[in-house]
Amino acid sequence: MTPLYNGIVSIGRGTVRMVDELGYFGALLIETFYFTFAGWRVGQPLRIKAVFEQIRQIGVDAVPIVALLAVTIGLSLAINGIAQLERFGAESAIVVGLGIGVTREFGPLITGIVIAGRTASALAARIGSMTVSQEVDALRVIGVEPVRYLAAPPMIAALIMMPCLTLIADFFAIVGGAVFALSAVDMSLSGFLYQCLVVLEPWDINQGLIKSVVFGALIVLIGVATGFSVTGGAEGVGRATTRAVVLSICAILVADMVFSFFLNR
Repeated sequence: MTPLYNGIVSIGRGTVRMVDELGYFGALLIETFYFTFAGWRVGQPLRIKAVFEQIRQIGVDAVPIVALLAVTIGLSLAINGIAQLERFGAESAIVVGLGIGVTREFGPLITGIVIAGRTASALAARIGSMTVSQEVDALRVIGVEPVRYLAAPPMIAALIMMPCLTLIADFFAIVGGAVFALSAVDMSLSGFLYQCLVVLEPWDINQGLIKSVVFGALIVLIGVATGFSVTGGAEGVGRATTRAVVLSICAILVADMVFSFFLNR
């Protein structure tokens, strides 16, 4: 076999695997929402207690790290922004740049990456461990749908908490940037925040919230799907955990690029 033939075969196999995974993600998403909203019809209602537990794990527990990183991002944007704007004597434009940049782009992006690191890995490890120990098969045997039991609660929790965390990230990033920028723009903190609210439009904030919902769905889908596909014992769980985080972050960056292209034209 020639190297060209082997290369074409590898590309074909990779394409088939990618299409197969995309189909599996789509089927998993549909099944998750089916059991969320219509599971009670077949005796598989959504567990509300599990949803609240996931809300705590995915959302509430992540508030400190999201706020801390948001402040850091805000400071970094302000430092670099003012350094460039000083060349043109337009330091006051940092209010517009910081407000729009954070709400449209950096708020949802940093939130998505943090949640991907926390939640995708946790879901892949938990479900992967249950898969290799045959606990998932045991759920099917006793009549419990694994998707309803393991995928629906984190999905609903992520769709609820990702926009909330994004708003928190927006606030702390703008405050963090404002603290550094106050001396450059000769403005009080309250005045800086007021000017941010003046220049921001509802669409600027809504754009970030829309992104956050999609990021949350991608994170949960990848974490759950990776966990269900684990093979190879404890070593396989470790590989799945790493793969879930990498795929989640890659999916977030690609989705962010697509959103930025279509929503800012």
